[in-house]
Amino acid sequence: MPAARDAPVKGPLPHTGWRRLMMDTRPLRHLPFRRLWSSTAVTAVGSQLTAVAVPKQVYDITGSSAWVGYASFAGLIPLVLFALWGGAIADTVDRRKLLLVTNTGIAVTSLLFWVQAATGAESVLVLMVLLASQQAFFGMNQTTRGASVARLVPMEELPAANALMSTVGSVGMVFGPLLAGALIPVIGLPELYLIDAVGLCAAMWAVWRLPALPPLPRTGTETAAAAPRLAGWREVAAGLRYITASRVLLLSFVADIVAMVFGMPRALFPQLAATTYSPWGEGLALGLLFAAIPIGAVAGGLFSGTFSRARNHGVMVIAGVVAWGVAVVGSGLSSNLWWAAGFLVAGGVADMVAMVFRGAILQSVATDDMRGRMQGVFLVVVAGGPRVADLVHGMAGAALGTRTAVTVGGLLVVVTMLALAVTMPALRRYRA
Repeated sequence: MPAARDAPVKGPLPHTGWRRLMMDTRPLRHLPFRRLWSSTAVTAVGSQLTAVAVPKQVYDITGSSAWVGYASFAGLIPLVLFALWGGAIADTVDRRKLLLVTNTGIAVTSLLFWVQAATGAESVLVLMVLLASQQAFFGMNQTTRGASVARLVPMEELPAANALMSTVGSVGMVFGPLLAGALIPVIGLPELYLIDAVGLCAAMWAVWRLPALPPLPRTGTETAAAAPRLAGWREVAAGLRYITASRVLLLSFVADIVAMVFGMPRALFPQLAATTYSPWGEGLALGLLFAAIPIGAVAGGLFSGTFSRARNHGVMVIAGVVAWGVAVVGSGLSSNLWWAAGFLVAGGVADMVAMVFRGAILQSVATDDMRGRMQGVFLVVVAGGPRVADLVHGMAGAALGTRTAVTVGGLLVVVTMLALAVTMPALRRYRA
């Protein structure tokens, strides 16, 4: 497929000198990408208020980290199904229209979260049903959003565009938890859901102003006049076969699964805040633990000029995942809140590096008529992996103790990723 059909004309040359160390903002020169990016920026903080409110509300009702894991896991099945199916849909319809529909669905579920909290329902079942519904819309929305990026910027700017998208999301993940910790004692937990809903509604304007993003002509002998494709599970299966045919794509997904399932300890944060780090104040500890990884991701994004132009994308993924595992081990071994948070910040930097190059590999290797389905699998791994980790860490924390569970998880990340890098060289040899 010609590059001219897939991306805008190349932008200005990148910065030189010390400015090369800073974030590469060239993708923001393209108005359509800037609108997509701004819609993410508007909702970044609000969505994280809900991300903190749900586990906090579940823990308040049950007093159990295991239930926090079960509730998070309740969103996994709809996330998996609708991310995969949504990817197939995104490959067959106007992606702008699909973004509008799914943004509306997420906003409605946020309003329902507010209603149940404001009325004092105190039902974990209701929370799990709402979370499952929201994750279904979220899966379709994020899949479509990711698949649209390569249509809005030149190919050589994909790592920079991914860094921009990830950084603005991470900014929300920093200030959202901190703001949640500060606002809960002042305005109460229900209003966090309401703020999220308002932000989602405001972001609809930026999505509305995006250009139409209909499917491009299919590759091969088919033409634009070919019959419209149906977004069925046969299309989903074709996407999965596409991944298995590309060793690099497959290993990039496996690397993320290793990092997230073994190494993401967020289900233990409420218990760690209430027990191990309670001398520093439960509210401060909870907000800081949730915010530490995104703080590191923001720092990595702001200085992404140090790595976003690298060509050996596979090595960057491997290095990022190993460094993430080492940081998680350090956090688990720390009995001091500030040391634990510091290691998590370092882990956030490493995760940003790995995320940027995983995304760049996916968007550059896959053709446009497969990007929606590839983003669907990508989202299942990125968002679904931590939900599996919530379940695993919740049970491991109850059986082994919280800090031990965190430490063992980090060690598994390091050992497994190094073993994959040695035994399966396709990823470490990949260059853009």
